[in-house]
Amino acid sequence: MITTDILIIGAGPTGLFAVFEAGLLKMKCHIIDALPQPGGQLAELYPKKPIFDIPGYPSVNAGELIDNLMEQIKQFQPGFTLGETAVSYTKVDDEWFEVITNKGTVHRAKAIAIAGGLGTFEPRKPTIENVADYEEKGLEYFVKEPEHFRNKKVIIAGGGDSALDWSIFLSNVASEVTLIHRRNEFRGALDSVEKVQDLKNEGKIKLITPAEVTAIKGDGKVEAITVAVDGEDPYDIETDYFIPLFGLTPKLGEIGNWGLNIEKNAIVVNNALDYQTNIEGIYAIGDINTYPGKLKLILCGFHEATLMCQSVYNRLNPGKKYVLKYTTVSGVDGFDGSRKEAEKAVVKKID
Repeated sequence: MITTDILIIGAGPTGLFAVFEAGLLKMKCHIIDALPQPGGQLAELYPKKPIFDIPGYPSVNAGELIDNLMEQIKQFQPGFTLGETAVSYTKVDDEWFEVITNKGTVHRAKAIAIAGGLGTFEPRKPTIENVADYEEKGLEYFVKEPEHFRNKKVIIAGGGDSALDWSIFLSNVASEVTLIHRRNEFRGALDSVEKVQDLKNEGKIKLITPAEVTAIKGDGKVEAITVAVDGEDPYDIETDYFIPLFGLTPKLGEIGNWGLNIEKNAIVVNNALDYQTNIEGIYAIGDINTYPGKLKLILCGFHEATLMCQSVYNRLNPGKKYVLKYTTVSGVDGFDGSRKEAEKAVVKKID
């Protein structure tokens, strides 16, 4: 069983920043996310695309922002349950919530912060009749552990950043990488497109366009796929793995059955105070919540995370007065024994 002060559901930028704000208040956090790595849609959908409205950054790539947030919270030693979704919750007693994931991992926390962005991201699946028969049997929607594909034949389908980036990465891991896209043009970062072109020229990536995968074949596991190229008869390609990367679809998921007030697929919160839901001790921050005047911006999520943590601190420490101090004055003490602080002023006479 995993025990923590605040259980954060969602490892996007808002959820990650909440770890920092909680750490300043000496509260520990654990994060659950359905994706295999932290970062939410920033890391999964557009890691190389620039964001222009983060204070202090005229421009910052989405992936770089996530890297910076991970570095910022490192000293507060958050725990992560990745590749799993929160399914059910129960109130154990007046102090503890218990949350169980789809894989049976049990978490206990004194407060829950739902920071799931637009919801649980589910992969867009190819329209192949028997696709479900091969899921996790050579058909993978995420690359969770690249070494799993060492010296294997891999076919990737898709035309966005994820398909390009994983084709590049796995070209140095797999024995053979084939990238299939239904168009000749790719919609991704220019440097990624150019890198795939270079690897194709070097013979490290096989490129098939415009084409679509129309069938999966194999006895109990993926052994081959059928590809239909424009103007040609369909043919089979042997492979160990088929990875369709067609993007993700956000859904509220099982959290929608928790008894929370829901409005247009978003969780209604009290924005006049602390972004708490209709269930005491459960909060919703970031794009997943709604209230009058709501703006779905990362910087708004940061603000909501800050006030949420203050509210949780007051709930867990009734009657204890907290004096807000700026980090430039108080410094930041990590749970790992580290300390960050501004240079102290020196008292010295000037002759």
